[in-house]
Amino acid sequence: MIVAAVQSQELADAVGDVEGVEVVVWPEGERLPARAEEIEFLVPDYTRARSTARELAGLPRLRAVQLQTAGYDSVVDLVPPSLDLLSARGVHDDATAELALGLTIASLRGIDVAVREHGHWQQDVERRSLADSSVAILGYGSIGRAVAARMLACRALVTGVATSPREDELVGRVVSVDEVDWASQHVVVVVLPLSERTRHLVDAAFLARLRDGALVVNVGRGALLDNAAVMSEAGRLRFALDVTDPEPLPDDHLLWAADGVLITSHIAGGTTAMLPRMAALVRDQLARLRDGRPLRNLVLR
Repeated sequence: MIVAAVQSQELADAVGDVEGVEVVVWPEGERLPARAEEIEFLVPDYTRARSTARELAGLPRLRAVQLQTAGYDSVVDLVPPSLDLLSARGVHDDATAELALGLTIASLRGIDVAVREHGHWQQDVERRSLADSSVAILGYGSIGRAVAARMLACRALVTGVATSPREDELVGRVVSVDEVDWASQHVVVVVLPLSERTRHLVDAAFLARLRDGALVVNVGRGALLDNAAVMSEAGRLRFALDVTDPEPLPDDHLLWAADGVLITSHIAGGTTAMLPRMAALVRDQLARLRDGRPLRNLVLR
């Protein structure tokens, strides 16, 4: 019998019964769960994965750590190479793509401005439509592809940008960063994972290549953007940010008041869509572990 631990009763109930597996709950506030010495598979909580990862030494039979996030930068330094580290790739695609689309439309059509000017009739009939706009998706992975599907439904002209160029049935050819005519893009959606290679990839030099009025939407990680560069270009460019650096963003941070900047508080994945998709992933992973099959979403380190 495989013993797996999750950190909420809600997730345990959603996962349900898996033949050959016993799921135990690791309650918040307890340093180690009951039967810690038997646990082979662990699903840390979405918001406390790093604090949980500091306790892994207390789980001597642990084989795999299944994150509830698509990114893994927050815990990779705490999970030893002897353990399989698994991302939640695919779980947040729909919700994150929804927010990327929502932020794009809100900023392009001035919904954020209308909210601030509530009580004053200010009609702007020259706002850019997403239809016919050029949209580059920087980070064309699982989430990026879900973003592309929604942008295409709005009649945007979408370019997928990734490390490895390839053919894709949605956008045609996926290209590298160097192949994009950045000055022709109306919208850039950033969906990259954070690494030393991608940290501050969207810097002053990158932003300088964008046309006046272009919109940068970040639903990846806050540190993908250089804050100083964003502040310098705010006004000439527009920004819609679900992620910031730091997080949470202090109430007195200058980004809140910057011209043309719309901020949401890292809410992309936190919707009703998460629980059923996460439960389905955990059920599949547990069946794979039980049957000796390869686990999904293995993070290569």
